[in-house]
Amino acid sequence: MIEKSRDFPPVNTFCRMCDNHCAITVHRDGNGQVSNIESYPDHPWNQGRICSRAGGAVEITNHPDRLLRPLKKVGSGWQEIDLEQALDEIAERVADLQTNFGPESMSVWKGEATSFNQQEDLAKRFCRALGTPNYLSVDSLCFCTREIGWSLVYGSWPKPDFRNSRCMLVWGSNPPASHPPLTRQILKGQERGATLIVIDPRLSTIARQADIHVQPKPGTDGALAWGLAHQLIVNDWYDKDFVKSYTIGFDKAARYAADFTPGAVEAQTGVPAQTVIKIASLIHQAGSRFAQLTGNGIEHYENGVNNTRAIAYLNALCGSFDMKGGAVQVDGLGQQSLALFDEIPLRQLKRADGDKFPVMRDFRQECNTMTALDAILTGNPYSLKGMIMTAANPVITNPNSEKVRKALAALDLLVVRELFMTESTGLADYVLPAATFLERTELYVYGPIQTVSMSTRVQSIPGVQDEYQFWHDIAHRMDFGEYFPWENESALNEWLLQSTDIDFKELQNSPQGIQYQQIKYKKWQHRPLATPSGKVEFASSYLAKQGYEEIGEYKAPRYLNNPKPEFPFSLITGARNHLTYHSSYRGIERFRAEYPDPHVEMHPDDADGGGITNGEMVKLSSVVGSIEIPVKIVSRQEIIPGVLQATHGWKEANVNALTHDDILDPIDGFPVQKGVAVKVERMLK
Repeated sequence: MIEKSRDFPPVNTFCRMCDNHCAITVHRDGNGQVSNIESYPDHPWNQGRICSRAGGAVEITNHPDRLLRPLKKVGSGWQEIDLEQALDEIAERVADLQTNFGPESMSVWKGEATSFNQQEDLAKRFCRALGTPNYLSVDSLCFCTREIGWSLVYGSWPKPDFRNSRCMLVWGSNPPASHPPLTRQILKGQERGATLIVIDPRLSTIARQADIHVQPKPGTDGALAWGLAHQLIVNDWYDKDFVKSYTIGFDKAARYAADFTPGAVEAQTGVPAQTVIKIASLIHQAGSRFAQLTGNGIEHYENGVNNTRAIAYLNALCGSFDMKGGAVQVDGLGQQSLALFDEIPLRQLKRADGDKFPVMRDFRQECNTMTALDAILTGNPYSLKGMIMTAANPVITNPNSEKVRKALAALDLLVVRELFMTESTGLADYVLPAATFLERTELYVYGPIQTVSMSTRVQSIPGVQDEYQFWHDIAHRMDFGEYFPWENESALNEWLLQSTDIDFKELQNSPQGIQYQQIKYKKWQHRPLATPSGKVEFASSYLAKQGYEEIGEYKAPRYLNNPKPEFPFSLITGARNHLTYHSSYRGIERFRAEYPDPHVEMHPDDADGGGITNGEMVKLSSVVGSIEIPVKIVSRQEIIPGVLQATHGWKEANVNALTHDDILDPIDGFPVQKGVAVKVERMLK
């Protein structure tokens, strides 16, 4: 424990090393520099616990390689310039592109390295005010499939109430690495007698805690979900009153489920028929206290939306939707909207993705990044000429990395706001220093506990702008400053709260947060859902009108449906660990010491069959590209034969050099980053 500084008292705020926003206390040394981070004990979200990742904010904030001055590309090198000069030049160049090619020639790409909530809406607001429909983000390959899939069924994305559950299903997620507060809720549920079932081809950290670990073939989760639905229906284990009164399309779903017998599910997924029957029985026994979590392990396939819908149906069947211990429909705070969707709808403008994914447009009001990159390279439907990127590194995180690199390099103007130089900033014309979460303030809404909190600015660095100040200054230079009228982030936060019952000053002085309402259940009894019918929808008339399947039909992933003998393995990418976050934090030395190098996980039978030894360097190839990477031979229980896993985010072995940007979910355009057909070749000396 460090000695607390008398000159700089501790500051209570919230961590943003991932998207969990755990309450922390930040200490500073005699110079006002961040020196230590501890948990804040009195916030109901993380209840005095923080993970190992949180302390890395000290190194991030004080890192010697951190960007603190604007950089301008000059020839093949960089020149430090004054911030005001950089903003003047950027605004002038954006205006020139607007004049010469139209507002839609500009785009904004939002990442996650500095924040997620207001940062996103501020970027959307800037796009609307500028007049471009081309808002791009990391959400095109993370999160949105699950949000859309659940929302198509329930009108929103309900959250699992694991603390009060009797049966918990975790699909393709590893909360100890991605959502530590949720892990504690799961463990609390187990302590109270709930059964934990984890669906994952890998033996993840949470799978080691499971009562039942199920290892399906990658991308076959939808078949398993339909098999569970089949058992609930044929055995009359479903809530008939709820289904009759509060759902539509059940008969169509029941007819479709009839083919998913335990034997058929086993043939498709590899999950034993008796396991399917057992899990369905446990769901039935839990009844209204059955809760589920879907992770991004469900998303990265060409059938992700419909697989998610099939999973979501299970809560409606057992009557656990918006029930204590089930899938709770959380209410938001009701703060004012920043995005300007209603004020400036821009629906008359074609997006750079050619409006190929109308569902993504309707639910998220954004472009598909994979298809938008094609517009840069081909000029079809028109050319994107400029981009402002906020804290994203798509050269590493997006599929088909070489194509991403070519597209970004082809832009007339690329501006990147970042904390550090990355593979993507190297392609920019201007690089601007971004503020860390300790140098800004914003609202955090914790829906599952109906609580709102406000982070506190711990320090400021001259010349380093927070998110709002950057967009404010560019907008005012371009004569649409009226859309960014607030003096600073604090004034913006106060405005956001004006439509709520939360007092701004009280919230500022409440590090424990303020609960904006009590948790309520069974809201469907008196309030229509935000679906076209106002009910739970097994069948979606909205999707049918768009030309898609009315129900969440299962389609086998391509590597199973059309196998290629020359690519015998199925590659999963993106399994997380508890220290890194996508491509972030590998520059923290103590984190790097624990996870020093990339590797590809392999089952021992596969290694023996190829004569491969542990640690051996191999060439891993798909039809997209190749990388060289060492092999980690895991135990027999840790992964199923024929499946490999390589975590993304490593520049030394960028697994996204192998992933597809041309095989997409037809509903939302998500790319195939799991279930990628690959081959492994030894690197002969």
